[in-house]
Amino acid sequence: MVNKIVVSVIVFIFLIVSLTFAFSMSPTKDIKNTVINQKQKPVILITVDSLMSQSIQKAIQERKAPALSFLIKNGQFNPEVISSYPTMSVAIDSTLLTGTYADQHKIPGLIWFKKDENRIVSYGSGISEIWSLGVKNVAFDGIVNLNKEHLSKNVQTIHEELSKDNIQSASINGLLYRGTFHHQLNVPKLISAVGLLPNEIDINGPSLLSLGTLSQYDPNNDRQKFAWRSMGVNNQFTVNELKFLIKHNKVPAFTLAYLPDADKDLHKNGPEDIEPIEKADQYLQELLNSYSTWEEAIKQAIWIVHGDSAQSKIIKDKNTSLIDLNDVLKSYTFWERKKKNGEIAIAINERMAYINLIKENIEISKIIKTLKKDNRISIIAWKEGGTNYVTSPESDKIFTFSPNGHYKDLYNQSWKLEGDHSILNLEIDNQGLIEYGDYPDALARLNGALHSHEGQFIIVDAKPHFEFIEKHSHNHAGGGAHGSLHKVDSLVPLIIAGTQEKPEYNRLVDIKKWIIKLTK
Repeated sequence: MVNKIVVSVIVFIFLIVSLTFAFSMSPTKDIKNTVINQKQKPVILITVDSLMSQSIQKAIQERKAPALSFLIKNGQFNPEVISSYPTMSVAIDSTLLTGTYADQHKIPGLIWFKKDENRIVSYGSGISEIWSLGVKNVAFDGIVNLNKEHLSKNVQTIHEELSKDNIQSASINGLLYRGTFHHQLNVPKLISAVGLLPNEIDINGPSLLSLGTLSQYDPNNDRQKFAWRSMGVNNQFTVNELKFLIKHNKVPAFTLAYLPDADKDLHKNGPEDIEPIEKADQYLQELLNSYSTWEEAIKQAIWIVHGDSAQSKIIKDKNTSLIDLNDVLKSYTFWERKKKNGEIAIAINERMAYINLIKENIEISKIIKTLKKDNRISIIAWKEGGTNYVTSPESDKIFTFSPNGHYKDLYNQSWKLEGDHSILNLEIDNQGLIEYGDYPDALARLNGALHSHEGQFIIVDAKPHFEFIEKHSHNHAGGGAHGSLHKVDSLVPLIIAGTQEKPEYNRLVDIKKWIIKLTK
């Protein structure tokens, strides 16, 4: 989830300073005098990056996931919970923490074009992309601007909302961490010396904030080898921090903890690989072993384990699987950091992309006509005012929709619909009830992305097994990728143990409201 973003940024920084990193470790925080007030069972929310239901079920069948098996057997298991859109870490995390889609939290994706600054924002991806956009820019956007500037001030995170009622919370290795308590991130001296980040960064977070070696509590995390991996943004570091809080009875009412490691292997090997799930289960076992018994663990706390996005298997043949938008739109000029007067700016989010029209004289219809020639593209969407438009290479028609109409969906959301709704694989019964097919909660999620940032832009979404690239993109041919609106990327598991309560709907956007209820 978020950690693959911070990991890619930090890994690049780490390559620069690795030889002397050990001499510039950050100090640990002292929690001895921190008083934890608990009225209810604490809620521990664990995000396992790219956790997928089929992988869980296969690992359990092969007896390779005893912790997940225990939590499911003694709790609730929903294999098809709907993620956010695009199905990329920061957009998902923003939805999870704020209970809103991108039209409200204003984080469009991993990569997006910021019109008022005439630049592409990236929270970290492939090394080529980081280098092309500027290492310093990517590092500062991912670690500072994401929370301080880009996440909308008009929404509140779980941490902020709990704080209003004097309820404490914690974030462990979450890149989205905005709260009301002042914290200082301690940047290794060599990183600040080369100008990538300031020596000290003041931020607002939850009561307890752990973010790798930039902000930590367990002193052993500094001295052991896993601190060298991505500066602590890894599974073992996360688990050690949470175990430290459990051991010292410092677990607050709500804790969000990320296990990021599986994503990298699944990107490389594809979604069929269950070894990363086995490894994630071993870390969950460590956490449950922090109690006298596993039964005692779910008696003393509410455990929620979920995935952020699933992945589509990408065809190995790059000529087939990779949709090169530089080539598809070769008649236009492109924005680059050192050449900012391009006609369009492409922001790739793996299996979806934003095509931003910078020059006002560009005819959007011509770009759409060009995009429709590529049958690997599933949907093409854009907005005009408050109305959203959708078409497809497989249809010569247009579908339009906007909020607040006569049609309702399963989530009690109302919509105005016109045109060919089959483009989004919708079914509408005689009472005007909308049912979703290949694109779960498509209207709200797509509306969120289309109204997530300023400027005129087109959204393109790829069919399963295909991925977008541009000049500097890292690709996942032969492995796995996500980002799209399609159910293959969008349905994730949710495991709940320690309570019979559950979210109102099977969507990550409903998690916040549920957690607030659990902690009060």
